Amino acid sequence: MKRFVFPVFMSLYMSLFMTVLITAINTGVSSGFFQRWIVSFAIAWPIALILVLLGGQQIQLLSQRVSQRLAKSE
Repeated sequence: MKRFVFPVFMSLYMSLFMTVLITAINTGVSSGFFQRWIVSFAIAWPIALILVLLGGQQIQLLSQRVSQRLAKSE
């Protein structure tokens, strides 16, 4: 179950904050901001979830290998 719960929350967290920031930077926080943001979020979250589900374990393994090599070089 953890394999699916973590990706849901991680993708939600990342896509929520990234779409808010990018929408605000690109279009400003003005009239219609919420509508522009929610459309961006509705597109980004499912994509982020799929990416985390497909590549999360491989990225975790890669980060462990990099961390181990960095620890050896210290």
